[in-house]
Amino acid sequence: MESRVAVMSIIVEQADAVEAVNALLHEYAPYIIGRMGLPYREKNISIISIAMDAPQNMISALSGKIGKLSGVSVKTAYSGVITNE
Repeated sequence: MESRVAVMSIIVEQADAVEAVNALLHEYAPYIIGRMGLPYREKNISIISIAMDAPQNMISALSGKIGKLSGVSVKTAYSGVITNE
């Protein structure tokens, strides 16, 4: 199966959405290389960056599920590196 490296940027604007975002990230944990979360208290938002190495459909599925959450924005950037696993 082909695997891609991607970076996902997530902005959480509603505090009650944090639990749902964390649950989704836990579900996809085997594909997550690293995670950095920054609470921006002055603006009452959280900024989360996720590095992934996963099949394209897994990256898209996670991004889609996160994007459907109310008060959450997500953008994904893909590397050109594709490997067979």
